Amino acid sequence: MAREDTGAGAVVVAFVLGAVTGAAVALLVAPASGEEMRRKLAERAREGRERAGEAARQGRELWTRQRENLTSAFERGREAYEQARSTQPPKPSGEGV
Repeated sequence: MAREDTGAGAVVVAFVLGAVTGAAVALLVAPASGEEMRRKLAERAREGRERAGEAARQGRELWTRQRENLTSAFERGREAYEQARSTQPPKPSGEGV
C-alpha cells in the first residue's frame, strides 16, 4: 500500500515540476523585454514553489492517514485474534489418545 502512495506522490510532484518547466520555456521563447521576462519568470517560479509545497503537504497528509489506517487495522486484527483465541475451548492435552 505504501508503494502505491509513493508512486502517486511522485506523479504529482513530476506533474508540477513539468508544468513549471513548461511555463518557463514558454516564457523564454515568447517575445518580451528582459525586465518583463524576469518578472514573469520570478512569478512563475514562486507559483511553482507554492504548488510543489502544497503537493508535498498533501503527500505527507496522505502518508500519515494511510499509516494510521494500517496501524488501526493491525490493532483490530490483533484484538479479533485475541478474542477468538480466548473464546475457544482448550484443546485436549493428549490424554485418552
